[in-house]
Amino acid sequence: MSAPLMRLVLILHSMIGTTLAGVAVVVALVSGVTGLWPLVGAAAAGWLIGWPVAFVVAHRMHGD
Repeated sequence: MSAPLMRLVLILHSMIGTTLAGVAVVVALVSGVTGLWPLVGAAAAGWLIGWPVAFVVAHRMHGD
C-alpha cells in the first residue's frame, strides 16, 4: 500500500469511524441500552467497522 493511499485511509477513517461510532451509540440508546460498558462497546464496534469502510472508500477514490 502506497503512502498517499494510507494517508487517505487515515484521513477518511477519522471522519467515517467517528460517524459510525456515533450512529452505533445512538442506535444502542434508542434500543434501550443504558449501561456504560455496552455503550462503550457500541462506540468501539462502530469505530472498528470504520476501518474497512475507509479502506474501501480510499481505494475507490484513489483508483486502485
